[in-house]
Amino acid sequence: MYALNYVRPGSLAEAAKLLAAHPEAKLLGGGMTLVPTLKQRLAKPSHLVDITQLPELHGIRAAKGRLEIGAATKHHDVATSSMVRRAVPALAYLAGLIGDPQVRNLGTLGGSVANNDPAADYPAAVLGLAATIVTNKREIAADDYFQGLFATALEEGEIIVRVVFPVPKRAAYAKFPHPASGYAMAGVFVARTGEGMRVAVTGAGPGVFRWREAEAALAKSLRPAALEGVALDAAELNEDIHASREYRANLVRVMAKRALGKLSGRK
Repeated sequence: MYALNYVRPGSLAEAAKLLAAHPEAKLLGGGMTLVPTLKQRLAKPSHLVDITQLPELHGIRAAKGRLEIGAATKHHDVATSSMVRRAVPALAYLAGLIGDPQVRNLGTLGGSVANNDPAADYPAAVLGLAATIVTNKREIAADDYFQGLFATALEEGEIIVRVVFPVPKRAAYAKFPHPASGYAMAGVFVARTGEGMRVAVTGAGPGVFRWREAEAALAKSLRPAALEGVALDAAELNEDIHASREYRANLVRVMAKRALGKLSGRK
């Protein structure tokens, strides 16, 4: 790890000023990705700006058909929140699948969404539920936010404050985890919203994406059989030592069917 300066601002405004004053600074949330990167000397920030204690980034609120979760909220807190379990049970279930107990007690919603790891779980829920990412500067719709491998619409110095999830009619998540890391080799979030069906896929491609052909098929029937023969281009998916593109395409179909089974109450 290279030498750096550690600072803990007392407010969101102070954090933004630090980022503006130090262009090479990095925000520190749960540190689940950043800290290992620093240890391997793959990053050399001038400052670490620790925002985990900022009151503006905490809290879970539900009102008027929306669920608002602060960016510094830990995965464990989302998984165990009675408010989340009532409003969007699938989101609580997803949070409980992330990593291991250490990761769930340190990692944060905002950190996961800001990093946009292609195998992370939260992006599937954010995109699947058509959530809104609220920053210190603006609001960004999920469909506009995710822009590929570790890439988002966030600008320099922009800080995620909270994520606002519209409460769906029904939603479900299923994933096939990597046996060592727990990351999704394929994860599918299916939501029945007031505006129709949304199907978001994580882990299988270079970034989270909507499977729009599946959405069109499920608009006609919510039975898992409706996904038979639905187009899914394996050439657009990831391939590595763990799985071929064709294998991941099959995993996406299987996970989507499992999510649909949960959606309809079938085992």
